[in-house]
Amino acid sequence: MAAKIKKGDKVVVLVGRDKGRTGEVIQVMPKEDRALVRGVNVVKRHQRQTANQEGGIISKEAPIHLSNIAVADPKDGKPTRVGFEVLEDGRKVRVAKRSGEKIDG
Repeated sequence: MAAKIKKGDKVVVLVGRDKGRTGEVIQVMPKEDRALVRGVNVVKRHQRQTANQEGGIISKEAPIHLSNIAVADPKDGKPTRVGFEVLEDGRKVRVAKRSGEKIDG
């Protein structure tokens, strides 16, 4: 199946403590159906000091399930479902179902 959410996409969180927040996808993990989103689902971790890294409590993004995020519509930034369209030149592009706008050019 073609990926509906890709690295670099602007997404909206649909559920949980970060509901309504938007962010950019840093990494997608297709095998686990999860993604890392910048500034969303931030957790604190205790880090032991190493030769090249400082110790202490660090904040980092934890993966969020793909079912809990939706691509932001390029037109108005609201969450939308994603469809696919084949252009005349044979390219397959993602399309926002909400506005019909092309997501990736």
